[in-house]
Amino acid sequence: MPTRQLALGCAASALVAWFVWSLLYNGYLGPYWLWPLMLITPDGWYQSMYFVVASWSYYAVVLIGIAVFFGRLGGWPELLRRARAAVGRANARAVAAEAAAPRAPDPESDPALWPQMRADGAVEVAERLSAELRDGRMTDVDYARIDHAWRSGRSRAEISEEVRARGAAACAHGSGARDLPARMGRHDLALRQVRIGTAADSDRNPQAYRGAGVALEPAVLSTSALVVGSPGAHAATGIVGPVVESLCLQALAGQAAVVSVTSSGTAVPRGAFDVVLRVGDASVPHGLDLYAGLDDPDEAASVLAEALVGDLAEAGGDSRWASMSLAQLIGPWRSVHGEFPGVAELRDLLSDEAARADLRAALDERGLGAHRRDLDAFERRSAAPGGAVEELATRVALLDRPAFHGFIAPHASEGAADARRVLSLQHLDQPIRVRIELPERAHAEAARILTRLVLAQFTLWAASRRDRSLFAFLVLEDAAQAITPQCLRGLQQLRTSNAGVLFTLRTLSEIPEGLRDHLLAAVGCRIACVGVSPWDAQHFASAWGTEWVETEMVTHRQIRAEEPMTKVWHALKKIATGKHVTAKSVTVRREERQRWSASELANELQTGQAVISMTTVRGDRMPPVLTNLNQ
Repeated sequence: MPTRQLALGCAASALVAWFVWSLLYNGYLGPYWLWPLMLITPDGWYQSMYFVVASWSYYAVVLIGIAVFFGRLGGWPELLRRARAAVGRANARAVAAEAAAPRAPDPESDPALWPQMRADGAVEVAERLSAELRDGRMTDVDYARIDHAWRSGRSRAEISEEVRARGAAACAHGSGARDLPARMGRHDLALRQVRIGTAADSDRNPQAYRGAGVALEPAVLSTSALVVGSPGAHAATGIVGPVVESLCLQALAGQAAVVSVTSSGTAVPRGAFDVVLRVGDASVPHGLDLYAGLDDPDEAASVLAEALVGDLAEAGGDSRWASMSLAQLIGPWRSVHGEFPGVAELRDLLSDEAARADLRAALDERGLGAHRRDLDAFERRSAAPGGAVEELATRVALLDRPAFHGFIAPHASEGAADARRVLSLQHLDQPIRVRIELPERAHAEAARILTRLVLAQFTLWAASRRDRSLFAFLVLEDAAQAITPQCLRGLQQLRTSNAGVLFTLRTLSEIPEGLRDHLLAAVGCRIACVGVSPWDAQHFASAWGTEWVETEMVTHRQIRAEEPMTKVWHALKKIATGKHVTAKSVTVRREERQRWSASELANELQTGQAVISMTTVRGDRMPPVLTNLNQ
């Protein structure tokens, strides 16, 4: 019952109680209510002090009885309970305000005083850094970078010397940058978190999460993430942009390596990256390594095959047939020329018999019989029906375009003049920031091949790093047709390799039907934005599963009185509460329901909202929570 209505009922019951007592005390109801007093008083005591005391005691008992009766009738106990609770909350707020009052910092616990350095005996270095912080010459990136360097096992004598010489600029990133040109998100580099929104204060969310901030960190992103929603769902600016920005800041602090595959319209500026690769821009001094920096022909062929025809493999299948075909070509070529073939040479080897004849002659001339047998095996495979080799040649031809000249190159040999122009992802043990811009509309199929190539290289090198102290992360802003069976197998390896991938899709229909549920099962962070279709929502609803809930069904039945006294009591209670006397019946039932139904996901999300669930590498889980982005 609302407190206002309860207070009115209490006031009405008090007024009725006072009225009844007035009638009794002034004799309007007769002397009947005094009969118990008359019965216990002897005849000769009416003029004694005993009768005075007994009569006033009797009045008190009657008055207390009237007060208790009408008090319970009007709800006075509930009103007093609420008043005590309000006083308790006020006292708790006062105590919290007193506890939050500013106090002198403790040198052993205040991060601004560098307690770890002081505990390690570097008091002079800690004082210098504290002064830099007080004077405003130190940013949060500087603090995170120096603190990480001190705790990571780097030579502390070297760090101390740098701090004395450069102050807050010590232990700088290889680019020399100490911050990004601009920021769009709210970051906490001490916790390595970026805030992406606030859990809505809605009945759709569990009570513990309502109004809480929602943030992403490496412990969550290591399980990989999937964002699905329409292009206008604020996914790029509300989720992808802050995540990329956070990882770029962590890279400047020496804690992460990030690779972003995007279009030119992304929210994070190019100045936030160390290396920017753009298709069709001859001024860019870097190109993408076609063979992932590998020297083994079989491994290089496996990565390239995944990029070229990985999307053609059925669910549960692979691209080993393509890998074997490519290995039978690039292995002999490398044995003759000392390096892997470029795009144009590979296209000729796949589609031109004359090119293969020249390679065969060169092999015979050098006496490389094993490679000659590989080339002969390819010839037999290419002659078999099915068109597998023709499909490889078609896909390679998509990359052999003038727009991609200089952007894709084979791994150059040691000491080659153009070695600096070739970039592979084998340096994920360094805090690099790489941005790869692919065309949005022109060469769409080639862009998807390159996306799969980057994904395959990232999965290979992130999982095979010896030093996994840096968090490696790949962001694919358009992962259409990039999801393959081999990709899903690689995601499981990334969880234990301190690495992850963020996939962004407009709809799940952009990937094969047999892989949709497998993708949702492989990632630990699932985000459904506004605009998700009912078919996609069904997959999310199935992935989030069900939960046991207790439902209460309350029924009220009006009680009709038959006895005169009962009718009077009901009338008084109606006057006090304003309601008829009813009997309440409560039925509690335990049942299993979906956390989010497909209809709710498809129709109830508003602009700027998303439903987010998370899982950490330690297994901690957050249920799907309705989140207001950018709040």
